[in-house]
Amino acid sequence: MSVRTGLVGAAVVVSVTAGALASSPALADAPDRAGHGATRQAMDAVVAAGVPGVTASATDKYGTWKGSSGVGDLRTNTPRGDRDRFRAGSITKTFVATVLLQLEAEGRIDLDDPVDHWLPGVVTGHGHDGREITVRMLLNHTSGVYDYTSDKDFQATVFGRDGFLKHRYDTWTPAELVRIAMSHKPDFAPGTSWSYSNTNYVLAGMVVGKVTGHSYADEIRRRVIAPLHLRATTLPGTTATMPSPSSRAYSKFPDDPAAKTYDVTELNPSIAGAAGELITDSADLTRFYSALLGGRLLPAAQLAEMKATVPVPVKKGEPEVGYGLALTRTKLSCGTVVWGHNGEIHGSTSGAVTTADGRHSLAFNFNGDWTGDGRAVVEAEYCPK
Repeated sequence: MSVRTGLVGAAVVVSVTAGALASSPALADAPDRAGHGATRQAMDAVVAAGVPGVTASATDKYGTWKGSSGVGDLRTNTPRGDRDRFRAGSITKTFVATVLLQLEAEGRIDLDDPVDHWLPGVVTGHGHDGREITVRMLLNHTSGVYDYTSDKDFQATVFGRDGFLKHRYDTWTPAELVRIAMSHKPDFAPGTSWSYSNTNYVLAGMVVGKVTGHSYADEIRRRVIAPLHLRATTLPGTTATMPSPSSRAYSKFPDDPAAKTYDVTELNPSIAGAAGELITDSADLTRFYSALLGGRLLPAAQLAEMKATVPVPVKKGEPEVGYGLALTRTKLSCGTVVWGHNGEIHGSTSGAVTTADGRHSLAFNFNGDWTGDGRAVVEAEYCPK
């Protein structure tokens, strides 16, 4: 799903259409280890196709590699940095699901509890029924709950040019976002199909609050960010500015007839909340997904639950994708299977993947949301020609 119609998409290998811009030589100076030369070339190609800049990090048996290409600021022509922080969009979901699985391991929640048990009367209206939807269904998007980002008024306010420029600093509460969803009919009966819905994770964040008495953000900080020393990772709440170091973020609004490029760096991330507010950098994401798949954050039983996938509809020619509990399984062209998630939010497109043992991880970010091929970057890292 593009940020033009929603906050995030499901498949971890992102692909969108192309444009044109020159690349920075920053990557050419990086050490060439274990196939990263192909990854650098793919990143340079993304910039040549129109993305202002790319930042990435990979960890494997050779150690940690970082690289960047293109520019971080179109006004000053400042190069993109390999330590840039960025808005990670839906990658936030994996952090939320990790917390809920930890709570299950502690016996404080059963993922097969009805949502109404924890949020009585919240999921109701126009056919929605929280008594029939489990927490697990929220996490793997089989709930049928309508995605609030598909609401036409919300789209005009948040994703339209005039709406965004007027309302970019507005605060949205989780209850408001859920009410938008409840004003529509569900997509299908609970458990009968699959459809990506950001509302699922707004609700999941609310469930964390009910179970623990603390916000999902506080629980993520205590249970994930602090133990893994993710020093670049924050949950900003309603803060609209970006921490340093970071690049600018750029968008082209689909309803702008001039197709102008806009600086959308500043925005109130409460439009996403538990569905996509995270700020991080590529090195922190490789550390997180390596730790998660390596068994450092969850007991074996909960990690197995997280990796139990349902099929995701993909376009013809795209790799097969399965969706677990905020964890995607993608089989690449060379047969390698990677696990992770992607995320999109205004001006920012990100991906993070790792192997099943967590030993080979990659994370990257584009500071533009209208073009670029994330799939090519992933393929270059794991299946270099």
